Amino acid sequence: MARRLVLFDLGGVLFTPSPRGAFGRYEASLALPRNFLQNVIVGAGPDGPYARAMRGEIALSQLVSELEEDCKKFAASSGASLPEMFSVAQVFEDIMTQGKLNTAVLQAAVTLRNNGFRTCVLTNNWIDDGPQRHITALVLSLLRRYFDLVIESCRVSLQKPDPRIYEYALDVLKAKPQEVIFLDDTGANLKPAQEMGIATILVQDIDAALKELQDLCGIQLLGPEETLPIACDPENVTHGYVPVKPGVQLHFVEMGSGPVVCLCHGFPESWFSWRYQIPALAEAGFRVLALDMKGYGDSTAPPDIEEYSQEEICKDLVVFLDKLGISQAVFIGHDWGGAVVWNMSLFYPERVRAVAGLNAPFRPANPKVDVMEMIKSHPVFDYQLYFQEPGVAELELEKDLSRTLRLVIRSVRKEVQLPVPLNSTNVRERGGLLAGMPEDPPPSQILAGADLQYFIQQFKKSGFRRPLNWYRNMRANWQWGLSAKDRKILVPALMVTAGKDVILHPNLSKGMEEWIPQLARGHIEECGHWTQMESPAALNKILIQWLEDVHDSPLLQKISKL
Repeated sequence: MARRLVLFDLGGVLFTPSPRGAFGRYEASLALPRNFLQNVIVGAGPDGPYARAMRGEIALSQLVSELEEDCKKFAASSGASLPEMFSVAQVFEDIMTQGKLNTAVLQAAVTLRNNGFRTCVLTNNWIDDGPQRHITALVLSLLRRYFDLVIESCRVSLQKPDPRIYEYALDVLKAKPQEVIFLDDTGANLKPAQEMGIATILVQDIDAALKELQDLCGIQLLGPEETLPIACDPENVTHGYVPVKPGVQLHFVEMGSGPVVCLCHGFPESWFSWRYQIPALAEAGFRVLALDMKGYGDSTAPPDIEEYSQEEICKDLVVFLDKLGISQAVFIGHDWGGAVVWNMSLFYPERVRAVAGLNAPFRPANPKVDVMEMIKSHPVFDYQLYFQEPGVAELELEKDLSRTLRLVIRSVRKEVQLPVPLNSTNVRERGGLLAGMPEDPPPSQILAGADLQYFIQQFKKSGFRRPLNWYRNMRANWQWGLSAKDRKILVPALMVTAGKDVILHPNLSKGMEEWIPQLARGHIEECGHWTQMESPAALNKILIQWLEDVHDSPLLQKISKL
């Protein structure tokens, strides 16, 4: 029977050090006898404070108090003396404040889920009512995003190695022992699971354990291959709606708590383009709001072309913040969303804590050159001229949504190559953006399966008319920009370029520092236009580091350490 489910212990596997490891460090620091704390815990038996805490009969504060007394009694009975500074409370504080999630094991768990495995945390754990409980809350919150299920002993009144906790896990997960692999750093916890027929891995060295897991499950877990970050599921996130004017509302997805980060997508996309960034930024300590921009998905799509000018879009975002009671936010935008966030920082800097543009650079409006003439002078922008006539591009792009999205949203790496690459030049002459392209293109590796179906569902709701209206405001946007042509963007800023984006090439971002004095830069060379989906791990790293620099907060530093 094929293995399809992996159970992971927490302390010592997903989170280090384990309690036993922390006990050992503390004993060594005070020159206590080796295994002193472990001997006290074992000596107290199944009715001792540690065992009762693992079963949820008492919380951490009572465990600390009772264990402190047991240590004093054990020391007295064994003729040992405890140092004056001895403190059980300090031991448990050290476990939380010095602990760290094991990135390699988390990445392995994500890879397994991406390959169809179910994953579960099975941990002996206490109910934390102590002063470091916010760290416990953070760790468990993160784990619930990475794993299908988290089973804590204190919530089910059972603890490892009691065979009943394994029976409970199998029942909840609807799995047979022969389908399961279990990783733990304690041999005694593995023995009853092994006797039930569960494959077990004793974790002493992480690389060796992952190699053993890799061999058992047949999935590549070690090596240079970049692991996809965890993605959010549209059905398992919080959706919100904000009315921004009569008859118009903006839809958004929300995750996390902390400083606000607004994510603004481009064309032809969705809030779901940020599926790999939303959990990562939330885990890094931010409240993430990923919008369906006006005209897309579940946001309202008013008919008037003027509704999609940059001026109107930015006004809507100000109202969006007002209605949510948010005075300031970090704005991160891609493609057309990049244009929006640069304009927010130029026209409404008081509402912008910091700004980041992906692929789309900031260029001040040039009063000497009409914007439509500028577009005509760049052959790669010919598709934008094709988009100007209402009804023409809509007919082509809406004819077969699956074909359109598979042709347009593709990676420059690891792709099944198209016979003819999508070309944005000579579009009007060729008779359409997709003219000459395959009728049934191969799957896109960055938008396939359920992800592609979600995009199709979203564009069935909104169509392409309103998204294309964004392009039909070029002159209005240029004239609005001219009103601020001599102003600079003074908020902290980040420009992320992609080396293989043939339309928004990194060269277009040259000279931005003249207009944005606080500009930082990030670059991903082997990446095309769809940065959030093509290189999510690299992008997340760039964004989180920049956000941490902008928000110099001890709490965020602790979250980052985790």
